[in-house]
Amino acid sequence: MLFQLRSKRFAYLAASIALTFVVSSCAGGGTDTSTEAPEGETAEAPAEGGGDLSGTIAIDGSSTVFPISEAMAEEFMAANNGVQVTVGTSGTGGGFEKFCAGETQISNASRIIEADEIAACEAAGIEFIELPVAQDALTVVVNPENDWAECMTIEQLNTMWAPEAQGTVSNWNQVDPSFPDAPLALYGPGTDSGTFDYFTDVVNGEEGASRGDYTSSEDDNVIVQGVVGDPNALGYFGYAYYEENADSLKAVQVDGGEGCVAPSAETVLDGSYAPLSRPLFIYVSTAALEEPHIQEFLNFYVDEANASLVEEVGYVPLGDELTPLVQARLENGVTGSAFAEAAEGASLPEILAQ
Repeated sequence: MLFQLRSKRFAYLAASIALTFVVSSCAGGGTDTSTEAPEGETAEAPAEGGGDLSGTIAIDGSSTVFPISEAMAEEFMAANNGVQVTVGTSGTGGGFEKFCAGETQISNASRIIEADEIAACEAAGIEFIELPVAQDALTVVVNPENDWAECMTIEQLNTMWAPEAQGTVSNWNQVDPSFPDAPLALYGPGTDSGTFDYFTDVVNGEEGASRGDYTSSEDDNVIVQGVVGDPNALGYFGYAYYEENADSLKAVQVDGGEGCVAPSAETVLDGSYAPLSRPLFIYVSTAALEEPHIQEFLNFYVDEANASLVEEVGYVPLGDELTPLVQARLENGVTGSAFAEAAEGASLPEILAQ
């Protein structure tokens, strides 16, 4: 099972595990959401300690990781009525700001924590444990009426999204002469989004380097609706949001240099959907883990028995080879970001063993 680090922060190749994509409903926006467990409902895999646990847990950050944390929270609360979990979607960057300010105990992230964010946590005396929890295929989507952008190269995506494209590349035929003379409407995540960071790093060669004249939102559902409502639109977000809306969107195949490849669990795992495959993370405060209800929630989150929740919301579980390595990091209290310090080409098992 191989994941390879493309740079010090992004892109991994993966290995085999089966996946059936069935997506649960996703909430969006920049507000906190919480779900009370329905009366009489029992989780399939309750955390140890059951209903004896009590307390609150605040999670915020990536809208991409949101569906996973929301599903975990719902199942955990169903088995532990005394625990209240809130899950917000302020974006990876916004989530780290709250986390390093001590406002949350867990931060969802669709990219690795950055040096300035690590410094902010250190300045606040907050130690953290970094836990990869799933894999994602960052997905480029168009309106179903679009019959020309079936496959796009990284170079074509760069042509439309590069900073120098702002105010100049406004038509599809400027991206490729074979494309029609039609206005180009772009939708994408805001600058606090880890998906924005990842996409700009891969496509434009520098994190955060992007044209600014597009419709941006930290709520991926806004991007979905924008593309659904415009035959000339293109957007990008995590695979789960495409899967939830596959009947009204079309995924663009991506040519990363080895031919056109569609996003899927199989192409993420065999490494062919490159370079837009990526890991997804949660970061947890070590001080928070002193609270029994938070410790049990994290144990529940990384338990292989609950990997079906990752599948249900449309992402790819880590599998039975890598999950024990993640569990060991949590159990042993391994702090800091091994991914930020990893050498180029390092495999995920090598990183997690540090």
